[in-house]
Amino acid sequence: MHEIVVEEAGGARSSGSDDADRWMGVMERSFARMDAEAVSSRSRASGAPTCRCELQLPKCDHVGSTAVVAVVGPRHLVVANCGDSRAVIGRGGAAIPLSSDHKPDRPDELERIQAAGGRVIFWDGARVFGVLAMSRAIGDSYLKPFVIPDPEVRVLERKDGDDEFLILASDGLWDVVSNEVACHVVRSCVRRGGRSMRRGGHPADQAGDSAAELGQRQRRRRQPQEAPPEIL
Repeated sequence: MHEIVVEEAGGARSSGSDDADRWMGVMERSFARMDAEAVSSRSRASGAPTCRCELQLPKCDHVGSTAVVAVVGPRHLVVANCGDSRAVIGRGGAAIPLSSDHKPDRPDELERIQAAGGRVIFWDGARVFGVLAMSRAIGDSYLKPFVIPDPEVRVLERKDGDDEFLILASDGLWDVVSNEVACHVVRSCVRRGGRSMRRGGHPADQAGDSAAELGQRQRRRRQPQEAPPEIL
């Protein structure tokens, strides 16, 4: 995904590097390309379809993923999400979500699914046709056109002096840790890291320590295959 975003951003023309319309287009095209890669297939010598991803599964109809992407510029921050991965910024001591989870029972998503002829069934939570617990995803072609890969994109100004860090994580974290607790953990690691930096540490160590601690909390409650959080 990051390689596709770089390609699309490099090919987009704009009067300014932080132009909101430009970034909307970049992200929409990037997610569409990633979805096309996820659902496309090639033929083996036998003619049987095979998955293009690293798993090399016989079929990839039931393979899908959420995605959250952030681009940090000198004056603006761009966040795009599809599914229930989430971006949360620590700003001025507060925890501020920068994306909205795509859940089947979110009123606007429920209306969209029903308008397309789909159904949301409550089976261990709201699920599209009782199967998928998110309303947007990359891949999952067996649920199209009800589950779509379209991202929601936000472009916002950075606030120097107030912006502390950015957390990108899947529902593996957010299902077990609130936005506020996650930001508290990162701030604690940053404070400890500040002391270590005076002894020759590096800022990257703070992000790594924060991600590791949040990852431990995630693994206590979820399967270890969940993607670890990213801290910027």
